[in-house]
This record gives sequence, C-alpha cells and structure tokens, in this order.
Amino acid sequence: MFKSEYAEANGLRLHYVSEGEGQLVLFLHGFPEFWYAWKMQLAEFGKDHRAVALDLPGYNLSDKPSDVSEYTVAKIAAAVHALARQISKDAKFVLVGHDWGGFIAWALAIAHPEDLEKLVIINAPHPGIFVQLLRADPDQKKASEYMGMFRSTRAEEILSANDFDILANRIMAFGKERGAAAEDRAEYIKAWSQPGAITGGLNYYRAGNLAAQQAADITGASGSFTVNVPTLVIWGMKDPAMVAKNLEGLEQYVPQLGIERIPDASHWVVHTHSAQVNSYIRAFLR
Repeated sequence: MFKSEYAEANGLRLHYVSEGEGQLVLFLHGFPEFWYAWKMQLAEFGKDHRAVALDLPGYNLSDKPSDVSEYTVAKIAAAVHALARQISKDAKFVLVGHDWGGFIAWALAIAHPEDLEKLVIINAPHPGIFVQLLRADPDQKKASEYMGMFRSTRAEEILSANDFDILANRIMAFGKERGAAAEDRAEYIKAWSQPGAITGGLNYYRAGNLAAQQAADITGASGSFTVNVPTLVIWGMKDPAMVAKNLEGLEQYVPQLGIERIPDASHWVVHTHSAQVNSYIRAFLR
C-alpha cells in the first residue's frame, strides 16, 4: 500500500516508506522495530499529509554503520534532520517519535526548533529528566537493568536465539499483549533477519552508555535541554521500562506542553491503542 523510497543523508543511505501529500509528518520508531511500527499512522495521516516512516540507521533496509560511535543520539538526530530537510524542503514539519525514536526526536527538537511545526513524543523520556532518574531514582534504575544485557557482547546471540523468541514473545509480546496478527510477526522477523540489523539496534544502547557525553551531544554549546516547540506527550502508564516519573517536572523543559496519559497501556501503546493515539495526534495537529 505504501511507497518505499531511499535517500542519502549525512553519508547514509536511509530507507523510508511514505503515504499521501502535503506537510511532512515524520515518524521515528524505537527498538526493536522498523518503519512497519507506524503502518496505522501512515494510513491515517497519509490522508491529508505526507506521512513518512523511517528505518532509522542500523535497522531493516537502512545503512548500518559498523562503528558504535556512529550511533550517538547527536549523529542519528543529525541524519534524521538532513533527511527531513530533503523531503520537506524549506517547510516546517511535524515529528513523531516512540522509544529511541522519541529520544532522537527530543534531541532534534532541542537542536532545530526552527524547523519543527509540532513535536509528538510517545513513551520516550526527555533527556534532562531521564539522566537525573538514572542517577538517583531506584525505580528507574531497576526498570533500566535490561540495558546491561543489551550492551553485552552476547546480546545478539541471546536475542536471535530460537527464531528471535525473546524479541517476539517477551519484548514485543506478539499474540499476547498486542494481539498482533501472524503476518505482523513475520514482517518483524524478516526485518530482524537483515544482515547486521540486530547489532545496529543494539548499538544505540552501546553508544548511549556514556550518559554525560550523550547529554553534552544533545544540548550542544548551549547546554540547554529546553524544547521550544509545541509538544504533545502520549504515555502508556503501564510501561515497565520507563517509569511515570519521567512526566514529573517536564514543563520546566517544555514550555508549550500537553500530556495525554493512557492508564491501561504499556510501552507498546502505538500498537495496542493505535486509534486512541491517532485521535490524540489528530487533535493536536488541528
């Protein structure tokens, strides 16, 4: 149904899928996903926008740099920004991100507020708050313990075993929490099976191991985490990896802020509550 395209951005060949015409709405996925995570949003917002879902660097059909240092938030955000400028030319665009895609979206909004019309973040922590919680909050520290395995040298072996059993059943919860169709699971396994794709996704965690350096990369010379863009945060309140404390004090960094909490949703709210997510985004765009 959707148009598959490629573009060069900051030396990377990036794959994306698009639907519709009009103002760009760019969707950024997280781990361990790819553009397909946004298929319901492409169908909805492609009705009156140019809806584009990207395979982030390291994932699926996009380039997968071998050097871990190429996966810092600043470098990924710069590549995404370069791609968006190609597609949207001089026009402002709307940016939507979930999980790592949301973290990248925060960074891009901090660095280039002049290019964004609006920002939508879905279950992705603001870097200013998240760094503080990782340092001092026992609940977020415990919730983030899984990252240690993701950074280990055995992560690829563990996650790829038994036809990606851990990714499909324990992380993505196919057929359980999400109730995903068999064809969805097949599409994800196909994407995870792309050469280097699992390593590419894990390298976001490995590059992000130095929290202080990541913070410096995101804020740049200004040292500021302020987001000067109208922003909507959508949050599944049963997220086991990102505690709800990530919403506390968010207004100090985001002056133009709206928050929609979905009490019965977890981290995978884009899939389990896609109609509700779409309605919140649609109202925000209006």
